[in-house]
Amino acid sequence: MWILVTLVAAAAQTARNAAQRGLSVEIGTMGATAIRFIFGLPFALLFLLVWGLWHPLPLPGGQALGWILLGAISQIAATALMLATMKSRGFGVTTALIKTEPVTLAISGAILLAEPLGPGRMLAIATATLGVLLMSGADWRRGGIRAALFGILAGGLFGLSALGFRAGLLALPQGNFVTRSATGLVTSLAIQTVLMLAWLGIADRPALRGILRHLGGSFRAGFLGAFASLFWFFGFTLTSAANVRTLALIEVPMAQLVSGRVFREGVTPRQMAGMALIVAGVGLLIWVSA
Repeated sequence: MWILVTLVAAAAQTARNAAQRGLSVEIGTMGATAIRFIFGLPFALLFLLVWGLWHPLPLPGGQALGWILLGAISQIAATALMLATMKSRGFGVTTALIKTEPVTLAISGAILLAEPLGPGRMLAIATATLGVLLMSGADWRRGGIRAALFGILAGGLFGLSALGFRAGLLALPQGNFVTRSATGLVTSLAIQTVLMLAWLGIADRPALRGILRHLGGSFRAGFLGAFASLFWFFGFTLTSAANVRTLALIEVPMAQLVSGRVFREGVTPRQMAGMALIVAGVGLLIWVSA
């Protein structure tokens, strides 16, 4: 079942990212970041209320709320960096950069926690790093390295959010995987909606007005965001994050297909080789770690 829900989540996330990417041109990066949370909350809340008619719902305690808060804030920052990267790097290339998240976590663990990398991990990190250099090194004068670093940082923050959400879901006092996932999703989206509305109201009111002018696209992105997140949460409660992250690499070819068919973005042989190395490096790292 975890394979099925992860594939559904990856497809829905690719569609949601494409919807957000299109809106970022109209309402800016922070406005496009906000819509997945603000307009995803009603759909997630409706599902939770219907599900709760037949299943008792858990009340998140302090530990669960703390982990979910970590995941929620990390996801906001990651989404903003992802959309900023897409403006200069393209849809498919940005998706490949984000998938370096396990590499970022492995290096962080080695630096901060003194975790040994070993030859297998070192080879995987070197392979993925070479892929990043291939994709970004050719246009460093036009901000290619900076954009690549933004994409990699976004991937690391998405990884941190996944760890926070998984810990928060498992910390809930009761419920099967659907109950835990729906409860955790509504909790995280409620936190993110409050934070984003406060930010837009104080620092970016033009984006808030832009969202109101694009309600149709915002609701589509919000629905896709809630749908994708619910299935990601299903995966996090059914199996390890490593399994989910490995299968999630399917997003790279999905995003490249959307990049060419929808956004008419070309890709060079150098970029294709870089994406292939990133996927190979990340897959090897997760396999060695498992």
